[in-house]
Amino acid sequence: MKILVKIILLSGLILSLAGASEQIKAIKVPGNIGKIGPLSKAWLSVEYTDVILYPHTTTKKINPEANIPEENLKAKKVRVKALYDGKNISLLLEWKDSTKNTQKDCCTRTYADGFAFQFPTDYSDVMKLPYISMGSKDRSVVVHLRKASEQVSKPKSNVHFHSLEEYYDTSYTTVQDNEDVENGRTFVMEGFRSIVEIKDKNASGVMDMVYKEGVWKGTLSRELKTEYLDLEKGAFPISLITWDGNVSNSDGIEYLSPWIGVKLVGERGGYELLDSLTTQVDGYVANGKRLAVENCAACHNFTGSAKTLVNMAPDLSNVGGYSTLQYLKESMLDSSAVVVPNYNPTAEEDFPWYTLDENGNLASTMPSYHWMDEKSINDLVAFFSSLKAQSEE
Repeated sequence: MKILVKIILLSGLILSLAGASEQIKAIKVPGNIGKIGPLSKAWLSVEYTDVILYPHTTTKKINPEANIPEENLKAKKVRVKALYDGKNISLLLEWKDSTKNTQKDCCTRTYADGFAFQFPTDYSDVMKLPYISMGSKDRSVVVHLRKASEQVSKPKSNVHFHSLEEYYDTSYTTVQDNEDVENGRTFVMEGFRSIVEIKDKNASGVMDMVYKEGVWKGTLSRELKTEYLDLEKGAFPISLITWDGNVSNSDGIEYLSPWIGVKLVGERGGYELLDSLTTQVDGYVANGKRLAVENCAACHNFTGSAKTLVNMAPDLSNVGGYSTLQYLKESMLDSSAVVVPNYNPTAEEDFPWYTLDENGNLASTMPSYHWMDEKSINDLVAFFSSLKAQSEE
């Protein structure tokens, strides 16, 4: 089996994979679960798995109304269940929210609560999974997204969007036909500037969400295999995302999990993927911090560094919560493999994170650290894996 780093346990100096959660077990049930919702009795047959979602602070989605001190942002615990019937898979996400916020007009400025499920379209090589937030060039993701809404609406035209914020800020018109767009929306994404909505109902699935006594429950039911996504391989990765409209999370900080393995219980295959997603790193956090301060702190902000300018480079304060070891290591050795463009490029026009080569491809301004020995790289990975917000009680 191909493993990125050695598995080892040593007294307190070795860090396990940050953000690694217990795998989600999808239980096979009889019947058709293609349209079940949050209150279906079918969910009684399977147990919850706890997952931690971390505030995504790598890029700055600047919103002057979302004035939330980042040091006060904590990770959130959610619960998830999964069922499948051989043709369809259904996922139930449950999370606490003391306030109910719904979208009341055409755009995100109403700050609605919401949730999303994200899947990589190609997960055959766990070393090259997409960037966790919205995919990356040549590594696309399928995202099923649902916001709490009091009005059924849809965009006037079928166009490409640079970001989800741009999508929701597009001019809307009330639906006059029987199209139920409040089942949720589905996107194929290959980075912040490459987002297309899937209009095929068979590929879009069905989403629903209900709120009761301070708890949201949201569901997605979709076919295991469609033109855009194949989940019939025994196991697959998934990332969970929520927004809290009460603190402007729709334009501010989203909370998301790392890639987590979902196992189709009873189906063959997927074991290498599951093992790789929970691999532990052979690295010393203390030495990794020293190396990070010496080599990374001039551009990146992270815990323990002397704060540099906010927009010099991606903020790494919570990168360990939602990044795999493979992603962190690849970013150091091949910095242009996944280039993260800032959400608000006008905010840091004097600090470009990338340039364009002669073919129009993004090239990171970060130098490669391939000159470092393997032990030092693993120590850096161990340190950056430790950077994650404390979880709420």
